[in-house]
Parts: sequence; C-alpha cells; structure tokens
Amino acid sequence: MLGHHPRRSHLVVLADAPDSQVSTRYSDGMTATETGIDPIILKILEAVPIQLVSPDGPQASRDAYRAIATARPPWIEVAKVEDRTIPGPAGEIPVRIYSPSEDGVHPVFVLIHGCGWVIGDLDTHDAVGRAAAVQADAVVVSVDYRLAPEHPYPAAVEDCWAALQWVHQHAAEIGGDPDRLAVGGDSAGGNLSAVLAQLARDNGIPLAFQVLWYPATTFDVTLPSMIENAEAPVLDTKAVAGLSKWYLGDTNPATAGPTLVPARAESFEGLAPAFIGTAQFDPLRDDGATYAELLSGAGVPVELHNAPTLIHGYLGYADIVPAATEERDRSLAALKKALHG
Repeated sequence: MLGHHPRRSHLVVLADAPDSQVSTRYSDGMTATETGIDPIILKILEAVPIQLVSPDGPQASRDAYRAIATARPPWIEVAKVEDRTIPGPAGEIPVRIYSPSEDGVHPVFVLIHGCGWVIGDLDTHDAVGRAAAVQADAVVVSVDYRLAPEHPYPAAVEDCWAALQWVHQHAAEIGGDPDRLAVGGDSAGGNLSAVLAQLARDNGIPLAFQVLWYPATTFDVTLPSMIENAEAPVLDTKAVAGLSKWYLGDTNPATAGPTLVPARAESFEGLAPAFIGTAQFDPLRDDGATYAELLSGAGVPVELHNAPTLIHGYLGYADIVPAATEERDRSLAALKKALHG
C-alpha cells in the first residue's frame, strides 16, 4: 500500500483499500462482499458483460464498446458544443469543443480519451467532456486522435501534441485563457496526457494541472496490481497485452522512451501538479501509484486517490454508480480548484 514518506511530502494519498478487500478471483456468481467490487457495478456487469478487446479484432472491439458507451443520450446540459477540425501532422484532427457559457473567458481543459489507443472517440467520451465543462467551469477540447493498429505509436502522441499546441495558440478563438491550461485523460488517455505534460514542460507551454484517471505509465507487467487483477472485469491482463501489441507496432517497449512510457522520463521536476485516480480492482492501479511517487519525489504536488471498490473504466459508470460519480466529481473539483484558484 502507498503511504507517506518524508521525501515525498508533495504526495497526498486520499484513500486506499484494506488488504481484506483485495481479491484475485472474479468468477461468475461471486458476491460483492467476496470481491470487494461495488455491488451496483457487479449487477451492471451481469446484465451487460464487457471486455475491451474482442477476439474478432480492433474494429469489432470498437463497435462493441461504442454501442455500450453511447447507449444513453447526452444528459449533461452544456451551453455550447461544437465539432470542428484542427490541423494535424497527418491531416485534420477532429475535436469537440464544450463551452460552459456563451460568453466570457474560461480556462481550457484538453481531454484525451482512453480505451487502449485502439478504441474510443468523441462520442464514447462525450459525457466526460460535458461533465468537465460544467463542473470545472472550463472550455473542454476533446481530441479524436488516430487509433492503432492502423496508426500505431507514435501517431496518437503526434496528434495529441499538435492539438495541445493548437489550443495554446488559439485559445482566445474558443473563449479560452491560454494561461490557464490543463490536460487529462483516462487509461490510454492518461498515458497520453502524462506524455503531453512532459512535452509541454520541455517546450515552454505552461500547464496548470494534469488529471490522470487510471493511467498506463510504466508498461511493467510485474507490478502487484497486474498479478492481483489478472482476470479483472472490463480490462484484464490479456486485454492489456492485446491493446499494447496493437499500439506498439514495431516499437520495442523495453527500450522505448518517455513518449511511450512516461515513467521513464529523465526528470519529473517542473511538471504540472496532478490528480491521479486509480481503482483497486484494476491491473493499472499500481501504474498510477508509481507515477504519483515519481512526480512527488521530484517535488510536484500530487493528489492520489485509489477508489477501493471500483474497476478500470469507472468514469463510464458515473451518474449510474454513486461511487463512480463520487470519484469523477472529486477529480473535477480538483481540476476546478487548480484552474480557478
């Protein structure tokens, strides 16, 4: 378990799960008490089982996830939503811009969707964009980057970096303040957001904050959470391996640098303050915790919250599962505080 350390005084650990809640088994018919997973999520998974990777390949995986993620119509009202494109390194990049009001200048949050660099789009993460615009009182720019395996690493990095640079340069055009800029994303989007924060620091773009929801940061399959949660719902370690293979293409993860593996940065000093949200029953739990320690050890303020009853992808259950709603709202409150003071 993560604890406080005198050399890591910038790390604030808000919650963790007691050892009695850790389980490596997720077989059918287990009760919430036996697994420790939120009972409402278990009921939903019974009715709508989901694993991110389909045996029928990337497009089948996308179609299956999209069908579930877009089943509910938009339920969070936002003053203005605009779909447009911006210039990218390999053509136009689709983005969706959420504005919390029709006038005034607001901070800007660049949102990078997750789902293994292979799945996901502007629609699958529409609810996250809407919630961030309203709760953080910010203009949100959601980025529809190129997906693997058709466009393997580093295509997603290149598109997201181009989008962040465009937002910084053109913030005024969308009612945004370039001096109050943040990035964030879930899972693979958390990986890309961590990379963006490093690129921004190295290229003189000031970031106020980064929000990393259950991010992939290490590519280390020996971490305890990978072993404990090898058969976890939604994302198991077979899915982790499959998605990573599609994303990597010909890249060797053992020798790759920080634009693939952000935990390998030469320095973490000067990076934007962070909120990192993890879930106890997620193979990527310790990826988030490890990155929080790396940031804190370099003097970067970090708020780490491990949701003790949740699983990978919990943002998708917000406004349905109270525990997931609480975690989303906690992170967006931190974002709002960072952007508005």
